[in-house]
Amino acid sequence: MPRGRADEAALVADLIELARQYGRYGYRKIAALLRAAGWLVNDKRVERIWRQEGLKGPARQPKKGRLWDKDGSCLRLRPEHRNHVWSDDFVEARTHDGRKFRLLNVLDEFMHESLAIRVARKLKAADVIDVLSDLFILRGVPTHLRSDNGPEFVAKSVQKWITAVGAKTAYITPGSPWENGYIESFNARLRDELLNGEIFYTLREAQIIIESWRRHYNGVRPHASLGYRPPAPEVFVPAVTAWPAALARPASPAKLPVVDRPTVH
Repeated sequence: MPRGRADEAALVADLIELARQYGRYGYRKIAALLRAAGWLVNDKRVERIWRQEGLKGPARQPKKGRLWDKDGSCLRLRPEHRNHVWSDDFVEARTHDGRKFRLLNVLDEFMHESLAIRVARKLKAADVIDVLSDLFILRGVPTHLRSDNGPEFVAKSVQKWITAVGAKTAYITPGSPWENGYIESFNARLRDELLNGEIFYTLREAQIIIESWRRHYNGVRPHASLGYRPPAPEVFVPAVTAWPAALARPASPAKLPVVDRPTVH
């Protein structure tokens, strides 16, 4: 009788464990994780084992809008390099007792990297300034900040502060979430892979688990648009080769001009 490869049993065991751990990933992402763990395996072999073991991938999510029109008009500002365009948005969830909490997500669109997720019961304009201020000091000031027209983002104090530090605001057209397609996609992944399947008993628990997911998203989770690489693998793997020079980070944090944070009432 034909026999499988000598390493087949170990590969199957590792594949099943990854599929169990990351139930919302398809076989291509699992294949990328296997290669990152040291397996010399291609997608076809993983797909064969995947089907052989009766594993199923996540159902495709319906697309609510397009990121690009053919002429590029849906999204008038395309990210061209690191720190060119950041986007921010709010997501809402609940703890086990039914109480709401909010998440402020900030994303570098070119890097596809989650820069921050602030979790709190309430988040206002002052919190937007606080999160962005810390990021600007750590990462440098982006050229543009893309936001919706929510009151936290259009507040005069926020606009004045952003202008003072040298960034520009890019607000999307009301009722057109696809114009903020990068972060809309990120929000969908966050809900599908974490929020929809997790029970948070306390706000502190939510903060810890969500931050852990954010680090995994940046340093481990394969992204199809990046050739099944994570956006910031150096966070987990110090030596990374053949990574595009455009994605390189500066040697030291950029310095911000000294601008007082406004008091928001």
